Amino acid sequence: MILKLKGWFQERLPVSGEQIRELTNEPVPNHMKHWWFCLGGTPAFLFLLQIVTGILLSFYYSPSTLTAYESVKYISESVPYGHYIRGLHKWGATFFIASIILHQMRVYFSGAYRYPREINWMIGMCILLCSTVLGFTGYSLIYEQLSFWGATVGANIADSIPFIGPLMKKVLLGGEAYNANTINRFFILHAAVLPCVLAVLLFIHISILRIQGISELEFSSDKKQKNKVFNFFPDHLFTEIIMALILMILLSALTTLFPAHLGEKANPLITPEMIKPEWYFYTVFRWLKLFSGTFAVLSTGFIIFLMFSWPFIDSWFRRKTKYQEASVWIGLFSVLIIISLTAWEALVVH
Repeated sequence: MILKLKGWFQERLPVSGEQIRELTNEPVPNHMKHWWFCLGGTPAFLFLLQIVTGILLSFYYSPSTLTAYESVKYISESVPYGHYIRGLHKWGATFFIASIILHQMRVYFSGAYRYPREINWMIGMCILLCSTVLGFTGYSLIYEQLSFWGATVGANIADSIPFIGPLMKKVLLGGEAYNANTINRFFILHAAVLPCVLAVLLFIHISILRIQGISELEFSSDKKQKNKVFNFFPDHLFTEIIMALILMILLSALTTLFPAHLGEKANPLITPEMIKPEWYFYTVFRWLKLFSGTFAVLSTGFIIFLMFSWPFIDSWFRRKTKYQEASVWIGLFSVLIIISLTAWEALVVH
């Protein structure tokens, strides 16, 4: 029976297993055996997890200011395994953004953004920004006090951007202030527009990586080995699968021990004493508190521009100065600043 079924498929799809292996079995540099170089595949797995859990949540979620909070409460308390799916989605989003940040850091400190990989670095930055906006819109869908006022504060920050700020605020909120249409816009952005944009960016990112090949690094432990590469299938694929299984165990444990809570329902007439965004916005939020108004927003935009164009700035440093690895020290200083601002915002009461 199995042989007949196999023959039926081969008659219609005349592709052998050997041909598939040749197509997918791209040689992978030895340094990819180190687990921290699996940080590229980790966001891809977590993105798929977000898609699956997001679809399951959307079966019960109702994007309206009248029903959003109640539908989330129903998911958390009444839907079978609803609290688990919502917890996976919440913790998966945290791990997704964290893995992208760690992947960008690994690329930066290993110099893998340099020629000819400048374009892929900028695509990676687009992925990072898109993922944070996904997190922001998803957090705002709950329609609890902190998410409502967080969305309001975010829209007001956008409003302070010169020239395009007021238009951005109107597009985001569907008016001058949070209204009945706002949550629908957040839902469309979160469930349709941004996932499609992110999927296209990931496809471009992986395609460029496939065309250019993986940047090769050599560790002292690799020098003794005769073979400088190993097969993608099954060796590297199994490594990625093991990482995915470990992540699922960890996410399930966090979902069980620290379930996604539900705060008070949004009340436009009462402003909470403390408004904090998600952790990945702590650095920006603290920066905006340190400096007021337009300067804070423009300086934030300038820093993002520097991050996008860093491969070209680094190239200039290496050509014009004797400080060939200045980027490493600049990167370490930047990481310390980011950690400091994040810790500062996390610890302060207001």
